Amino acid sequence: MADNKKSNRPLERRIHPGSGRRKAAMFPKGRQLGSAARDEVQALLADQPRDRDLLIEYLHLIQDEYGCLAAGHLQALASEMSLAMAEVYEVASFYAHFDIVLDDETPPPPITVRVCDSLTCEMMGAAKLLNDLPGALGPGVRVVRAPCMGRCDIAPVAEVGHNHVDRADVETISAAVAENQTHPVTPDFKSFDAYVADGGYQLLKECQSGARSPEDLIRQLEDSGLRGLGGAGFPAGRKWQFVRQEPGPRLMAVNADEGEPGTFKDRYYLERDHHRFLEGMLIAAWVVEAEAVYIYLRDEYPALQLVLTEEIRRVEAEGLNGNCAIHLRRGAGAYICGEESAMLESIEGKRGLPRHKPPFPSQVGLFGRPTLIHNVETVYWIRDIVERGASWFSGEGRNGRQGLRSFSVSGRVREPGVKLAPAGITARELIEEYCGGMADGHAFKGYLPGGASGGILPESMADIPLDFGTLEEHGCFIGSAAVVVLSEQDDMKAVALNLMRFFEDESCGQCTPCRVGTEKAVKLMSHTAWDVPLLQELSTAMADASICGLGQAAPNPLLSLMKYFPEDL
Repeated sequence: MADNKKSNRPLERRIHPGSGRRKAAMFPKGRQLGSAARDEVQALLADQPRDRDLLIEYLHLIQDEYGCLAAGHLQALASEMSLAMAEVYEVASFYAHFDIVLDDETPPPPITVRVCDSLTCEMMGAAKLLNDLPGALGPGVRVVRAPCMGRCDIAPVAEVGHNHVDRADVETISAAVAENQTHPVTPDFKSFDAYVADGGYQLLKECQSGARSPEDLIRQLEDSGLRGLGGAGFPAGRKWQFVRQEPGPRLMAVNADEGEPGTFKDRYYLERDHHRFLEGMLIAAWVVEAEAVYIYLRDEYPALQLVLTEEIRRVEAEGLNGNCAIHLRRGAGAYICGEESAMLESIEGKRGLPRHKPPFPSQVGLFGRPTLIHNVETVYWIRDIVERGASWFSGEGRNGRQGLRSFSVSGRVREPGVKLAPAGITARELIEEYCGGMADGHAFKGYLPGGASGGILPESMADIPLDFGTLEEHGCFIGSAAVVVLSEQDDMKAVALNLMRFFEDESCGQCTPCRVGTEKAVKLMSHTAWDVPLLQELSTAMADASICGLGQAAPNPLLSLMKYFPEDL
């Protein structure tokens, strides 16, 4: 028979049997939800849905309001969204732009200055800026290095809060800090009314009214030869067909996360004529009968975030989106999310880890549905191709190639910027005809034909047509057509090391060949004398065994340097 007498043991020993050797807590284990943090998070989220895929958006809300992600706020957000604290933390800690502050840590100062240290900015003096700024700005301002900000044509670049300082120096950054210029500056752009007055959205209306057929648009895109301009180069019309043949419901995702060092063409077009992009996007969504479109915009473009938010509201207010919902999602500083499947994971509110393929996104994509994925520039040209005719686009080209390419040109040229040029143009022609020649005092030595991962070629190979499929035999590729021009004043080993450090920082860590390979490559390349056979063996392992294109392409600059610039080793 049970003894109903009250136990004489201390309370903590009744709760935790055998705990007499230590003092037990008089409250439940684990972090407890604070009422103040709970009220603050609830006020921020208000009546917005607590859907799992909105986790990253809500992390941004908290950081924008409080300047960091305090542990108490993370716990409150986890409670609001019915998630485990570990799940919220693993997502927040994956992205570089989230500042997590634990209980015993000091929050960051009110102003953070980020200095881009990617290749072109490094060439233009970013290292000196990073060295000089802490002393000039004082202890109340945090100075950190940051990867490419997509403004390579106006390097070096810094960001004071969310305000970009172009062609930055200590004086201009100090002035921005002193005047608390931390908010993004809205670019000049073509307004909705101006775009409509110029014939904008008429093509979309014709599609929605039945005056145009999906088959007609697919045929015109195929005739034009338009390919994916984010780097893969897959024929756009064929992609539409693949998605249309899958059973609904279907979705669409737009990759506006151009994080490849040297690439800034999408920013250029979005800042000037984003309604042309939005119309092309909605036409593509109409063709594949997508129920919703998700635009994934990199966090390095805060001004565009504000502009697109307002302009999408205008488009929706005019009823131009039809039955297709438009969602603008904000990245958080992860180059890997430029890879299409990692982008889908991030849109779903998760860490941006690339998926294994197959299945491909056209079959099993966002939220498990067939998904059409396009780059910003790809859909930007849809209206022009249909209205002007497929031959307008396909009629351009040089050296046997067809179409137009938007080259992001930076580095040692007199006039850097986005250059719309014929596909198949050579680097030498691009520099001389579109960039005003080499910068004063610089002699052409080499170039990156496709950004950080596209390899490096010497000046003696500057007459190769720049297009999809023309560079692969040389161990390079055009990718998103980011051309970085190098001169005899550039240290080629330092160039390759800068690029490998970028890949080391941006590896998602999912697979060992990339995670460990980039780290080991940086260490080996930091030595004065390179162990070339070992670097070649390491590069082969990374290229053959990495899950996604980051690890597979990371060795390209290194291999190019060893092959084409042996005198610089």
